[in-house]
Amino acid sequence: MHYVDEGPREGEVVLCLHGEPTWGYLFRHLISALSPTHRVVVPDHMGFGKSETPAQRSYWLQDHIDNLEALVLAQDLTGITLVMHDFGGPVGMGLAARHPHRISRIISANGPTPFGQPDLFERVTANAAVSPWFQWIAKAESEGGLETVLGQLGFNILSTLKLNGFENNAIISDSFICAYAAHFARPQDCIGAIGWAKGFAIGAHKFEEPDAAAVRAIRTRPALAIWGEADRTLHAENFLPLFAATFPAGQITRLATTGHYCFEDSPETVTRLIADFLSQT
Repeated sequence: MHYVDEGPREGEVVLCLHGEPTWGYLFRHLISALSPTHRVVVPDHMGFGKSETPAQRSYWLQDHIDNLEALVLAQDLTGITLVMHDFGGPVGMGLAARHPHRISRIISANGPTPFGQPDLFERVTANAAVSPWFQWIAKAESEGGLETVLGQLGFNILSTLKLNGFENNAIISDSFICAYAAHFARPQDCIGAIGWAKGFAIGAHKFEEPDAAAVRAIRTRPALAIWGEADRTLHAENFLPLFAATFPAGQITRLATTGHYCFEDSPETVTRLIADFLSQT
């Protein structure tokens, strides 16, 4: 499992968690901005980025939570500010459910925050019904083409980003496309991305269920939600209520023209919002 670890070891820990089909490169601007004052740890989930993609392993949500937990315990990370994008949200909240005492802040940036909310299943289902990405997953799985298409992410990475809601066309360059495509060079390199999509289609992902003590602890943590409202995959109306239910005192900032990949669409704005939140809490 590959991870970036930058900044002073005695500083607060900012743990950045990417989603589908990205990797730690997504947080390059945030790393530069925060590492002078904070310890910034950015893992690539297994099957993504520079982490290995073992053929014999599974890539369900619970596997990613297990992997992240192993990293956090191995490095004995405490005082953690979670920065979560896309499926980094469920992974990070899974860690928070298991180790609430290690978490000091929560930052959701177009990343869901499932934490045992009573309407979680209904909101996830409602979102899937209007999301082109989840509609495609269901159709591709039923027709037997999901592995074939996602097995070619090295060639169709840009169209996949666009399907999810990537708006900042000005930053597209050969190096940008290569950064996201290079780690999906062969079909066997894509099984992590396939697993994340397939897990939704077949119901293999298991959200971590926090106990009452974890819920009480996490509800007291400072929390910020940043949501690009041009997100075509994770709609604000479905997921911000989950955030508000868990963090009634949390801050919510909506970015009207920013898409799903808010760290790419509005890097300066998102970085500033996160830096300000860290300095104020």
